[in-house]
Amino acid sequence: MFPPNTLYIIGESKTSSNNAIMQQYNGFFIAFVVEKDSGKIIDAECSSTIGLTSAFIQSIFVGQSLLDSDFLLNEIETRYFGSSQKAIMVAYRNALIKYNQIKMK
Repeated sequence: MFPPNTLYIIGESKTSSNNAIMQQYNGFFIAFVVEKDSGKIIDAECSSTIGLTSAFIQSIFVGQSLLDSDFLLNEIETRYFGSSQKAIMVAYRNALIKYNQIKMK
């Protein structure tokens, strides 16, 4: 399904304890499939209780570069107004750290 030059990376974070995602998954997760060399995001999915949430987050990330943090964080901040906004930003940053660690190997 995905070419050999891709990586699977999960970013993790926490959100407020009264958030349905925390109650169901005990955390917030975004999974990314990225091209190893370029950082281009091929696919993305997140832990969510509403399918539309995952689809919307996917629309923000897919086709962008994982390395373009200013753009992606601005997209989240100006377009996503659910209770998990900060958790999405933290999970993205966590995935970016993991990607950079992989690239250094």
